[in-house]
Amino acid sequence: MANIRPLSPALAAKASAELNEDPRRVPDDIQHLKDWLAKQPHLKARTDDQWLLCFLRGCKFSLERTKEKLDLFYSLRSTAPEMYCIKHTDAKFDEILSLGAIITLPKVAAPDAPRVTLIRAGQYDPDKYSIFDIMAVSNILQKIILMEDDNAVVAGSVGILDLENVTMGHFLQMTPMTMKKMVVASQDAMPFRMKGTHYLNTPTGFETVFNAMKGLLNEKNRNRLYVHNKNYDAMYQYISKDILPTEYGGNGGSINDILAYWKNKVKEYSAFLEEDMQFGTDESKRPGKPKTAEDIFGAEGSFRKLEFD
Repeated sequence: MANIRPLSPALAAKASAELNEDPRRVPDDIQHLKDWLAKQPHLKARTDDQWLLCFLRGCKFSLERTKEKLDLFYSLRSTAPEMYCIKHTDAKFDEILSLGAIITLPKVAAPDAPRVTLIRAGQYDPDKYSIFDIMAVSNILQKIILMEDDNAVVAGSVGILDLENVTMGHFLQMTPMTMKKMVVASQDAMPFRMKGTHYLNTPTGFETVFNAMKGLLNEKNRNRLYVHNKNYDAMYQYISKDILPTEYGGNGGSINDILAYWKNKVKEYSAFLEEDMQFGTDESKRPGKPKTAEDIFGAEGSFRKLEFD
């Protein structure tokens, strides 16, 4: 397994117990995926061993589920191009990254603990940026995480959604179709196991979006939503202060330090990210019927409009 990072003992134990990982079988499984990808005329995917292993882990080594997830992951690039509308070399990428609207925390609470991402939607101006701009930046960072973050891939990911300074302008961007795309992209296409989302500083109007979003999640993820509002102590029971930024009462460095860390990471991965832009699907070559946005997300008209009081 020349091109695969060995897991730490703690994560190797977790991968074996929770993901059905058997190191002796991994090379054959990766080869199986490579052979399968080579036969898909419509699908142009990364074939790095480490990359394919992420998808196997995210699907608990079910080859069929891994193929479905890989196919969906890449077909979103053609069926929801607005989620990939920003390149890492664009000025807009730097602008959005610098706002600190999405920050994956560099520290983990324990050797086998999940990775925590802090989302501060109130940091971006909804008149200037769309939620898809923010997602496009997040998607670029997630590719780096998939390639190098064993905690996120094996132990899963936890989200903190701080809604301080979120306005009606932010909520109005959350149309039912937008939410459906966000859920498909994060829950169905990404090989991360969601281990919980914690909501802080929830404003008026939150319930409407929260309930609509909740209805789109699978049951496992629905049961992992925690609304703390302004009760940070309740959140600390789930997320160690040790890893949180100083702005959240933690010892995990300032938000600016963490942003500097990520800006360096993006530079380090520049060639990888450049190369990654060529991958995706050509639906005209898909055997059988091409996949459309409607197949994946449902028809625009089938969703009820959200009513804000």
